[in-house]
Amino acid sequence: MTTVSEGAPEGLLTVPQVMTRLQLGRSAIYDLLRTRRLASITLGRARRIAAHALTDFIRTRLEQEAAA
Repeated sequence: MTTVSEGAPEGLLTVPQVMTRLQLGRSAIYDLLRTRRLASITLGRARRIAAHALTDFIRTRLEQEAAA
């Protein structure tokens, strides 16, 4: 079951939620966002990552690792 932070639309994840799912630190997540390897949107001052964007990122990384 996916936990969505209060006030966040369904299917949008916060940076801390993505940190937990990928078991990475804040700097690593923001690096992925800054380099556009992980897609996100900005709502006001808040950054949100669509759940499907995270799934696509993981799928792409798995395909890259398999091809290497």
